[in-house]
Amino acid sequence: MKIKFLRFPEGKTKAVTLSYDDGVEQDIKLVEMMTDYGFYGTFNLNSLCFASRLKNYDKDQICDRRLPEKEAIRLYKKHSMEIGCHSLTHTFLERLPYPLALREIIEDRQRLENASGSIIHGFAYPYGTYSDDTVNALKNAGFYYARTTTSSESFDLPKDWLRLNPTCHHNDPGLEDKTIFFRDEDVGADPMLFYLWGHSYEFDENKNWNVIENFFKKLEKRDDIWYASNIEIYNYIRAYESLDFSLEMNYVSNPSAIDVWILAKGKNIKVPRGKTVKI
Repeated sequence: MKIKFLRFPEGKTKAVTLSYDDGVEQDIKLVEMMTDYGFYGTFNLNSLCFASRLKNYDKDQICDRRLPEKEAIRLYKKHSMEIGCHSLTHTFLERLPYPLALREIIEDRQRLENASGSIIHGFAYPYGTYSDDTVNALKNAGFYYARTTTSSESFDLPKDWLRLNPTCHHNDPGLEDKTIFFRDEDVGADPMLFYLWGHSYEFDENKNWNVIENFFKKLEKRDDIWYASNIEIYNYIRAYESLDFSLEMNYVSNPSAIDVWILAKGKNIKVPRGKTVKI
């Protein structure tokens, strides 16, 4: 179904989500900032790359300051962030024979699900690279979406969830302009999604924590924005796509377990889960 009537929860016209990789120490500061400003997102982890224990890293070591497994899981769950997979060992999956790539994907999911006590359907490609075989492996492993590192430079909703291109990286030179446009643009028929990604250690590396804080400040506490994790957005859009309309488009049924909002006849209409509504 063409997404032309979709509205986000409570009739909101825009959504923002973040995606950050590797499970590093700097995630602590980022997650706390996200919570303070009311943002949610997804943190993609390599289950064989956790630190063995809490470490006092050398101050000159900025990247690869990995968190221990228990501390990482506790951090993301405490702040209601989604945990996603990023392969066992952060390798180039498309360079591996298919059985080895599948093992990297399946075992990462298995380990992270057992550690977190949650079901995981999200993935981020290590280094942003993949092949058709990689995509097939993800399908076979039960993943619903997989993020690349290729900027879409748009606020369109995803068309290929297993080749999901984010809007941009937080170091994009046009981030501020994109943020202001997204905030101020009047939405017509099509809703807008701002999908930001990166690695939190880059804020230390580039000494630019102000970039992400400015992003939060410009978009925080807005009535027209839904702040959600990757999987929440995926599940919501899938629920919308499952809506069943009568031939005359005057009734709509929602067979999903998620309340859905649509734009019809110039007004926002809530279609409760498991209910049929007259439009």
